[in-house]
Amino acid sequence: MSYRKEIVKSAGIGEQYFKIKHPSGCTICLYPMEGFSTVYAMFGVNFGSIDAAYKNENDDEFTSVPEGTAHFLEHKLFENKNGSAFDLFGKTGANANAFTAFDKTAYLFYCSRKFEENLEILLNFVQDPYFTDETVEKEKGIIEQEIMMYDDDPGWHLFMNSYLSAYHNHPIRIPIAGTKESIAEIDKETLYRCYSAFYNLNNAYISIAGGFDPDKALEICDRLLKPSSGRAIERLVPKEPYEIKEKTTKTKLTCSKPMFEILYKFPEKTPAESQRAYIIYSIMLEVCLGKTSSFYTEMYEHELVDGGFSVGAYGMRGLFMCYISGDSKDPELLLGKINAELTRLRTELPDKTEFENIKKRTYGELLSCYGDVATVANSMLNAEIMGITAFDGIETASSVTYEDIVEALMTIDLDNCSISVVEPVSD
Repeated sequence: MSYRKEIVKSAGIGEQYFKIKHPSGCTICLYPMEGFSTVYAMFGVNFGSIDAAYKNENDDEFTSVPEGTAHFLEHKLFENKNGSAFDLFGKTGANANAFTAFDKTAYLFYCSRKFEENLEILLNFVQDPYFTDETVEKEKGIIEQEIMMYDDDPGWHLFMNSYLSAYHNHPIRIPIAGTKESIAEIDKETLYRCYSAFYNLNNAYISIAGGFDPDKALEICDRLLKPSSGRAIERLVPKEPYEIKEKTTKTKLTCSKPMFEILYKFPEKTPAESQRAYIIYSIMLEVCLGKTSSFYTEMYEHELVDGGFSVGAYGMRGLFMCYISGDSKDPELLLGKINAELTRLRTELPDKTEFENIKKRTYGELLSCYGDVATVANSMLNAEIMGITAFDGIETASSVTYEDIVEALMTIDLDNCSISVVEPVSD
């Protein structure tokens, strides 16, 4: 089959991978890694828990999606009329799995032998949906148990409450697995309808990294990928105010000490802006507040933080945020001290030597990822869904300047933050 292979290169680290827009509509990224005997392969779709309503180009109205549908569909797709794809992978010795995230669903395997056979299994089952009334009802019970497992998990409540505090309308407020009430609305027609809309190969990506023959992988793709129409999907994205929804949210659960997560909310950024901001704001927060900073040492000595303290940034479709999380005997006192420190540094400025050290460490951590097949495959998949390249992060890390992090420090809105706290249940 004839098609053009685009070579995606990083001049900085001398790495490259192949990107192919396959005639079926699927985007394929292949990253052969010399000297590796293992392979990590993924089939992903741009469909996650935040996709709450959509319409195709010929639809007049948006179709609402019950909360948890993307996750439910991920569970059911492994099964077909002949059994489970897990059984087939078990016979080849491959490790197979799948996951649903806010903005994507992915199916994957990891193997050291029989790569071609495993790729055939992957491409066959994701293109062969089989749902019945009976199997859908059975799955509801399984997913209900999964949802109930989170009810007493303080980390999960902290995670979700932080988004509920910060966001008014963005569907990041929706639990990925949905609720017991929302999954009760899901039937086989719902699953087939969402499969038809979102598993169209023009909305799908194959990402493979490791020791494999790219030509053999493409031969399998040519043989098994079923051409699909290029129907455009329009997603309903609720308008999100700039301001946070609630300053403070507190919950009591079983835990040894109070847990907290602080979110600083930003306006929506483009994928390229989000990727660059992720690197810059992460470095800035590490320099100002991270574990090698004087601030962290002081807070540790006063027992306001411990070794679980972390800082960083996160961006996805429709949002960007900075976060600070960990355990503290007094989270609200700590929040005041964090904002006071960031305010102080706007005048006195961060340490330049510390910036250089954190920049080198960040670059080194990103560079080390190119020795791991799973990280490489995930990076290519994430990049394609965002519309960037897998090298954008490391290239930003190499070029970020001290002036960039000072600008980030000056522009973070310290008033537009929320804190979610999980407190221990009193005896």
